[in-house]
Amino acid sequence: MARRAVTCNLLTTAHTLVARQQIHKTRLRPLDPGSSCSSSSSPQPPTFISRSFSTKTIASLSTMAAADNASHVPTAAPWRDLFVKHLATMPVATFSLATLHHTPAAGSSGDGSTAAEAAPRVRTCVFRGLFGSLPANDRNPAQRNPAVFESELPVLTTDARMDKVGEILLDGSGGGQVEAVWWAEEPATQWRVRGTAWLLGPDIDGDGDGARAAREVLRRRMRRRKDNAEDNEWSWSREVTAHFGNLSPVMRGSFRNPPPGTPVADPATPVGPGLGLGQTVDDLDDPVARANFRVVVIVPTEVDQADLSDPKRARRWLYVYRGGASHKPKPALPGGEVIGEWEKVEVWP
Repeated sequence: MARRAVTCNLLTTAHTLVARQQIHKTRLRPLDPGSSCSSSSSPQPPTFISRSFSTKTIASLSTMAAADNASHVPTAAPWRDLFVKHLATMPVATFSLATLHHTPAAGSSGDGSTAAEAAPRVRTCVFRGLFGSLPANDRNPAQRNPAVFESELPVLTTDARMDKVGEILLDGSGGGQVEAVWWAEEPATQWRVRGTAWLLGPDIDGDGDGARAAREVLRRRMRRRKDNAEDNEWSWSREVTAHFGNLSPVMRGSFRNPPPGTPVADPATPVGPGLGLGQTVDDLDDPVARANFRVVVIVPTEVDQADLSDPKRARRWLYVYRGGASHKPKPALPGGEVIGEWEKVEVWP
């Protein structure tokens, strides 16, 4: 039962993203969800989380969170500790990341005057820890930031030339809708983290609009540790370099690969100078590799935890981000409980 449920959810994750994007961007045309994981032969339309909660209700929570985010001290998410504990049981904490790939509608001119189509894209990524809490690694030659911040913002790394980068970028720095799915086999629990993704690159300390937007969004969700009141020694670019150094020399060398996804034998896309497979990089400031290296940070707005350890009594909880408020808000979901900045509600699995 557990494995079948996980497979079904992984197959529908990207279609759920399509449905959510249609809610916020009506210019997107609905996609046929294709084959369903259910035994019914009739395809079911993509749905948002639980049919019990309307899109209007969830959207109102996001609006309240945005209004309260202006000035507040973030608190730890109630799901954070268990999430970290479960991921620690995985030999390699890989996960599936779903994004939306936008293409002009059939027959359109491509100038944006007609509706765009959104198609799901899913790939396997490696979890690189929570932002601000880079795991200790004796082989990492990079200078580390002082332990000033912590968060519940999952991190992955990618190549700037990958398709996922364009799917994440909305305003030059990120903000694209994503969903990340982990299956922790030992505790038999699936974690689905939905939210937006933001890119950190060589210009993250700069004054560009994209860099400023990313810093602003992430900083609102980062917490100072109790024993560290000052953050003037903490650097965004140092954090990016530390993630680059945390990779093996061969993995760093992969950012000197030929452009990902381009045809090997296409003369129109020749391999540039210095690019090639199987390279190793020891220099943390290697200009080619660093130009292509990006850190991706996911900012969760919803977390879906499905505990399938008991086949006869599976349980599931939904956490919705409510943001910081000067007073404890009342629950907005039936049976919900507000815990810090999040509302928790148990739903049927």
